[in-house]
Amino acid sequence: MLKPVLAALVVATLGLSACDKEPEAPYDKGVCFHAVTKDGKTFKYNVVKTNVPQIEYCAAELEGMRVRFLRMGGANRELIGAYQGSFLIVNPRGIFRRAKWNGGQFLLLERTGDGRLAQPGAMPSN
Repeated sequence: MLKPVLAALVVATLGLSACDKEPEAPYDKGVCFHAVTKDGKTFKYNVVKTNVPQIEYCAAELEGMRVRFLRMGGANRELIGAYQGSFLIVNPRGIFRRAKWNGGQFLLLERTGDGRLAQPGAMPSN
């Protein structure tokens, strides 16, 4: 008697977890956000800057924020942001863009040899 009840409970739990909604980045036009998460499923968005014309400008704002945090003694080398429906992941390797949080990502801006950020392929290779 206990096994069928337990099996039904497991199936119901799995069904509910399948309904978890994937996080979406805000679509506010021209607003650059810093995103904070503890569980990777829910985010709190803080406005970094408004009237941002392009995603690259938002990426630069987030990179500046990351560097300032590190200069103040912070240990987190990665920062998450959002711009017009896309997630931005800022880390020492570069800045990556994700259309969906659990989707693939591509390199938006890469580090040059001197640490600056540039579009991929813009710098000549040695």
